[in-house]
Amino acid sequence: MSPRGETISDRYRIEDRLGSGGMSTVFRATDTILERTVAVKILAEHLSDDERFVARFRREALAVAKLVHPNIVQVYDTGIDGGRHYIVMEYVRGKSGAQILQSEGTLPVETAVEIGIQACSGLDYAHRHGIIHRDVKPGNLMVIGGPAGGGGDMSVKLADFGIARATEQTRITQVGSVVGTAAYLAPEQARGDEAGPASDVYALGVVLYQFLTGRLPYEGASLAELAVRQQSEQPLPPSSYNDEVPQPVGEAVLVALESDPDARFAAAGELAVALRRGLSGESPASSEARTRVVPGAGQPTAATRHLPRTEAPRRQPQRRRQPQRGQRPPARPAQARNPNRASGAVRTAAAVVVLLLLAAVVAGLVVLTTSSPTQKTNVEDIVKDNVNDQVDALRNAIEDNTQ
Repeated sequence: MSPRGETISDRYRIEDRLGSGGMSTVFRATDTILERTVAVKILAEHLSDDERFVARFRREALAVAKLVHPNIVQVYDTGIDGGRHYIVMEYVRGKSGAQILQSEGTLPVETAVEIGIQACSGLDYAHRHGIIHRDVKPGNLMVIGGPAGGGGDMSVKLADFGIARATEQTRITQVGSVVGTAAYLAPEQARGDEAGPASDVYALGVVLYQFLTGRLPYEGASLAELAVRQQSEQPLPPSSYNDEVPQPVGEAVLVALESDPDARFAAAGELAVALRRGLSGESPASSEARTRVVPGAGQPTAATRHLPRTEAPRRQPQRRRQPQRGQRPPARPAQARNPNRASGAVRTAAAVVVLLLLAAVVAGLVVLTTSSPTQKTNVEDIVKDNVNDQVDALRNAIEDNTQ
């Protein structure tokens, strides 16, 4: 497909191939009019024959072309040449997150957090403009500098906004390609629900977990198996696999991985804030996160061993002492899903106190209106601070005024 030297639409001269997949092939090319290096993504022939897909692809590409942000790969042009649909993008001299994972295994915590923060910035900008990526994964994170080499400050750019929505239906229905990307699909996407900003937050949470631990939070051979695990299990904290990960950073990642979209960060910007605070030792429970902190850390034996999900009252977590490097964390029993017994008991006790106080007021009014002129009973003598004293006072007042 498109050998070296071929020109597309009399403008883009193909130089060499950068990569390929089931959906498209990407080439480095030269824009002969503007005299700059670009990346040209040419869709696979089986997609070009689908008229509905082509219409979605062009519509989405035009929308994404309006996104101009330092953390998003810029879309320059889209068109058709010889029956082949293509999209022209900014050429990024760097490595994808997938390439970095393959060569490095894991990333230093500060580097992983910085990649996450910059990705959040690009996602937040796109979300404010009504664009959901829907396919955040390491292969769609382009890194310049830092672990990608080349020197200079590290920069991160999100790629493939242009065909994320257009390929969503095709990707999910193709068995051969769904297993490779299903690990990054939010539970609501796996159910077929409409993706939203929280879906991108979840996918980025998976990427961060992978950068920090070198493994996925959930693994499975099929979309159905992954969906079951997402709903019934809680990933182990990243520090269980990498004791260099501060607990607050791990907690921020776990919030992003909540199966319920309403329990995740409301926006990508909130995840970025929690990651920054996590590096300074501040828990996401004290930031904008609208969720609980999930306790527990088991002794890891495999990438797919998890704690059952548990409902716990919101609290400020105590910082767990990190084990020595190379030492496994102590085993703790998994906690089964439970109702909030403690919070329920508190609410019940509070309700009893309120009812007693109301009863005291009513009793006081009754005593004052029914007592004889010679009887001097004050409301202050009836209303007490202590519940037990309150009961005794009510009993004495009633006996005194019914004699």
